[in-house]
Amino acid sequence: MNDASRTQGWAICIGAGVLGLLFLIGILSGSYFALAVPVAILTFFVLGLTAWVGFTIATIQVEPEPAPDASDDATPKGA
Repeated sequence: MNDASRTQGWAICIGAGVLGLLFLIGILSGSYFALAVPVAILTFFVLGLTAWVGFTIATIQVEPEPAPDASDDATPKGA
């Protein structure tokens, strides 16, 4: 791993900690938005992920495997 990756990892950890602290402060102060905003973000994320999976399944093109030749079955395995 290089130093840039470690720096980005620490930045993500610090950002998550700050957001967690802000969430906790909002909960303790009784703010409705402290719960509504994260729940809305999570809901839209899950709905977007579900739509992406559905779109991927709906648009994938699968080609059937070719049927095995009859001559392949007639050849003994040990020969």
